[in-house]
Amino acid sequence: MADSHHQSLSKFTAGGALITLGIVFGDIGTSPLYVLRAIIGSAVISKELVYGGMSCVFWTLIMVTTLKYVMLALNADNKGEGGIFALYALLRRYRSKWVIYPALVGCATLIADGFLTPAISISSAIEGLTILYPKLQTVPIVISVLILLFVFQQVGTKVVGGTFGPVMLVWFGMLAFLGLREIALHPEVLAALNPYWAYNLLVHYPQGFWLLGAVFLCTTGGEAMYSDLGHCGKWNIRVSWSFVLVCLLINYFGQSAFLLTQYEGRQFESSSVFYALMPAWFLPYGIAIATMATIIASQALISGVFTLVNEAMKLRLWINHKVSYPTDVKGQIYIPSINWFLMFGCILVVLIFKKAEHMEGAYGLTIIIDMLMTTILLIHYLRMKRTPEWVSWSLAFLFATVEVTFLIANAAKIFHGGWFSLLVAGVLFSQLLAFYQARKIRQRHNEFVLLDDYIPMLADLQNDEHIPKEATNIVFMTNSDSRRYIDSNIIYSIFKKRPKRADVYWFVHVDILDEPFGAKYTVDTIVPQKVFFIRLQFGFKVEHKVNRMLRIIVEDMIKKGEVDGLSRYPSLRKWNQQADFKFFLMKTRIAVDNEISGFNRWAIRTYRFLKKLALPTREDFGLEITNVEEETVPINVAPAINFKLKREH
Repeated sequence: MADSHHQSLSKFTAGGALITLGIVFGDIGTSPLYVLRAIIGSAVISKELVYGGMSCVFWTLIMVTTLKYVMLALNADNKGEGGIFALYALLRRYRSKWVIYPALVGCATLIADGFLTPAISISSAIEGLTILYPKLQTVPIVISVLILLFVFQQVGTKVVGGTFGPVMLVWFGMLAFLGLREIALHPEVLAALNPYWAYNLLVHYPQGFWLLGAVFLCTTGGEAMYSDLGHCGKWNIRVSWSFVLVCLLINYFGQSAFLLTQYEGRQFESSSVFYALMPAWFLPYGIAIATMATIIASQALISGVFTLVNEAMKLRLWINHKVSYPTDVKGQIYIPSINWFLMFGCILVVLIFKKAEHMEGAYGLTIIIDMLMTTILLIHYLRMKRTPEWVSWSLAFLFATVEVTFLIANAAKIFHGGWFSLLVAGVLFSQLLAFYQARKIRQRHNEFVLLDDYIPMLADLQNDEHIPKEATNIVFMTNSDSRRYIDSNIIYSIFKKRPKRADVYWFVHVDILDEPFGAKYTVDTIVPQKVFFIRLQFGFKVEHKVNRMLRIIVEDMIKKGEVDGLSRYPSLRKWNQQADFKFFLMKTRIAVDNEISGFNRWAIRTYRFLKKLALPTREDFGLEITNVEEETVPINVAPAINFKLKREH
């Protein structure tokens, strides 16, 4: 199933390209609304400024978006899936432990971007109405559109998803048409293709270097292309991008020509260069099309964040949230808690910054950090794939030079709104790091014992009728991935905490694979008819339904005579009643006499706080609440506190 899906996405189709326009290019496709306006700011319009800014935009789209993402990153797929966690999962196979940190930083910064992209995109479109109605208050309209957008998420995008591609096709057609009108009148603007003008802006134009912070906004949707690889496929994205790139450049050059012919030698007073290109009669239609395009752009980013968080959960890098599937469209998910979190964040951005031009200061800083993290992982991936050293180091030098330069230029935004996105990303990263560190502590100190050593004790317990029977079948979720070993805390629970007698013991281990799809299992018979070890393996995009899957496994084993499926209670067995099952989940707590460092103590406390907000473990495993019991058991993660006690007589 996964392979056929991968193969179907690896081919280019006209329908696939149209869908790709609606899913992938919303963010980068709506950047003409604000990029040129951000570059010129309140400066006097001059040839050096406009040609220099346009040249920087052109070479950024070529070097970063086209070369890095479209040409290189789309090849670094994990069974057809893209994005920073898919890349992390690929690199984890090479035993590169450090790759977790760039992946966590990338995740935090991309979610922080989720606060800003819908706010700035929709604000930029709606503010076009002030050209028609100068006294109009746009903030309430923007907030209303955002609320409708996020409320709509729970029904899925299938209802209108078919219109996304055609709407974006109209949008890109409009971009090209508006730009061509101006370029036809002033073709000399194409001289900005010469990289000399970019060099001149950065080196000779007063404060020109810092304008890179505004230039960078033209490529902010590059990461989305890579993340949406699994939805659209490599060749659909590549072919569609050639069309999108041409439309974007035509519009940017058109805006540049318009500025020089209409405003050279004076300031541009209007709120939007983009809307200034439109004839007055077309403005209402242009604003409507732009608003639809920005809503689609926001929808794409929200879906991308859902996908990212879902992959983080599957890779055990974040707390579990409830995930629902509003439609039968493959890959379309809805995470309620993340949805309302993003809505709150977007509304907060609109209330704090009010206008799109003020949001530009907060926008871009976290995205360039995310892009740098992808570059680090991508170059490491190329080296692991035995790419010639001179190629990988040349690409590393090129991307690092360009992106570090952008990072330095964007650093100037910290005091103009960038503090907000950095604050959000910093808080998210600290939570991700604490969660990862706490899980690492727990895994490092998971004590395992030889299961065979306890088989005689289990047999005696099963035969001891002085102990009330807990259930016919008891299932323990184990961290051990080998039939030879079992968690010491499970042994503690069976024999010491409260003796648990059963006719059959099942030890079930769940493995999350580095591949996105697929589900399989193995069964090891420890004691025929009495003790079994099951290993379930899921792709990181597959929903875990342990209860349902165990039922399928048991039914198969019953047919093969490996286990008795009827109840062991004579009164129920007489009527052919099925045997009962009870699941036990172990919750570990650090033993009270352990001495741990301040950093680890912070990580563990944060982990406990986050777990309270998480989806309960039983729901994550898809277990019935009526037959699950959770137990808390102590673990030792550090030496016990050394007390000096003296006995007195």
